[in-house]
Order: sequence, then C-alpha cells, then structure tokens
Amino acid sequence: MSAHANLERRRQAIYGWLLLSPAAVLLTLFAFYPSVATLWSSMFSRGTRRKPTEFVGTENYAELFADPTFWIVVKNNLLYAGVTIPVSIFIALSMALWANSKIRARGFVRTAYFTPTVLPMIAAANLWLFFYTPGLGVLDQIGSLFGLPSVNWLGQPETALWAIIIVTIWKEAGFFMIFYLAALQTIPEDLKEAADIEGTSRWTYTRRIVLPLLMPTTLFIAVNAMINSVKLIDHLFILTKGGPSDASKLILYYIYEMAFAFFDAPSAAAMTMMVIGVLGIVAAVQFLYLDKRTHYQ
Repeated sequence: MSAHANLERRRQAIYGWLLLSPAAVLLTLFAFYPSVATLWSSMFSRGTRRKPTEFVGTENYAELFADPTFWIVVKNNLLYAGVTIPVSIFIALSMALWANSKIRARGFVRTAYFTPTVLPMIAAANLWLFFYTPGLGVLDQIGSLFGLPSVNWLGQPETALWAIIIVTIWKEAGFFMIFYLAALQTIPEDLKEAADIEGTSRWTYTRRIVLPLLMPTTLFIAVNAMINSVKLIDHLFILTKGGPSDASKLILYYIYEMAFAFFDAPSAAAMTMMVIGVLGIVAAVQFLYLDKRTHYQ
C-alpha cells in the first residue's frame, strides 16, 4: 500500500513538472538566461580590434556613476515617473468612475477613452507632432488666436520633457481605466444600496467604500506604470530623440544609445542591470509589504 502511495505521489509530481515545464522553458530562454548573460557582460570592458575585452568587475558601474549624462537621464526619468504615474492613475480613476455611472452613450464614452490605447506608439507620436510643430501645430494655432507667440515645444529644454509626459499620460490613462472599470463592476450593488439607505453622499461612498476596495487594482496599476516609466523609447524616436541637450532623454533610450550608437555594450548592460535591480526592489515591496495591506477580505 505504501509503495502504491509513493508511486502515485511520484506520478503527481511528474505531472506537475510537465505542466510547469513550458512556462519554465520560456522564462529560462527569455528572462533568466538574458538577465544572467547581461550581468556577465556588464563585468567586461568594451573590446576593440587592438584591445580585446577583459574582466573589469564593477568598473562599468563606477564609470556610469561618474558620467554626468547618466545623472541627467536619472533625473529626467524620476521627473517623468513622478508626474506620469500619479496623474495617469488619477485621470484613469476619474474616467472609470464616470464611464461606470449611468450616463447616456456610456459605450461611446468608454470607447473614446480607450481609443488612444489601441493606437501604435509610433502612430501616436506622429499624431502629436501635429500638435507640437512650431507655427503649424494645433497648439500654436490656438495660441495665435489669443496673440501668443509660437513655441517650439519639442525643441526647448524647458518644455521637451513635459511634452513627452503629456503624450504618455494621454496614451496610458485609457489603458489603466479598463482595469479600474473592471474592478468597479465587481463591487456589489448591495453596498451602494446600503449607503443610499443610510443617506450617505456620493463622495463619502466613493471615499470610504469604493476607493479602499479599489486599492489592489491601484497597486497593480502603479506597479505597471512604474515598469512603463522605464521602457519608453518609441515616442522619443519620433518626437525628440532625447534632445535638446539630453533634456528629454530617458533611461531606455540612453541604454539603446550606449549599445547601438556608441557600441558600448558593457555599459548598456550595466545600466540594464541597475534598472532590473530597481524594478526588482519595487516588486519585492509590492509582494512583501503593500500587497498584504491592500486586500480587504
């Protein structure tokens, strides 16, 4: 009997590993191995015909910290993330609350909000060129009606990054709205009926009941927004190419330049590992601390 139980347990274990093997193979090929290879590459020098690569340890990381452009890019990315994440979440929540209410043409409103999300990144960037082009763009045309001078929104260090931020918020708010909309539809109607019976105002109901129940969704969106804030590259190619004077250059675009414009793959690998480390810390905070405090069961 014991031998039969051991055999059955072994069969179940094999069955479980067979179910996990496709995901394990894909993760190994496209996540674990590239990460290890990138870490290993970051510890070697850039090779040339006369001077082959050699192991330098953490020297590439030290050079990055001594690079003033690196700190400009970090500052740009912190500002970019610090504005796009909370503003996108706030707009997405506001749109979801309105689109979930009993209004006319509710389906049209939801579609209109979601439309920017389905546009390809390159197409969205080209669309915004019609807004930002000096003299000919929509913004300058509107400004001219009030006697305002033409502004080179993408060609000035003071406005270039903010122009990119606006495009990102416009693109991502509708995408995040879908998650909020799905979460709102899972809230029982009994809660709203009970609040109405108690004479609770709509704002109090939203603040004391809806928002706490949406916290798991908000956390999920915030983590995704954080990841998105370090992987923007499409808009920069079309709109600014990181300029002027590195004013709109973000971390992924700088990694691309290091690897394919300056042919400095080790420095690009070192920067990539730092990004992975930061995102890993964010994920750890989510699962070990915040996740336990945002679910109401």
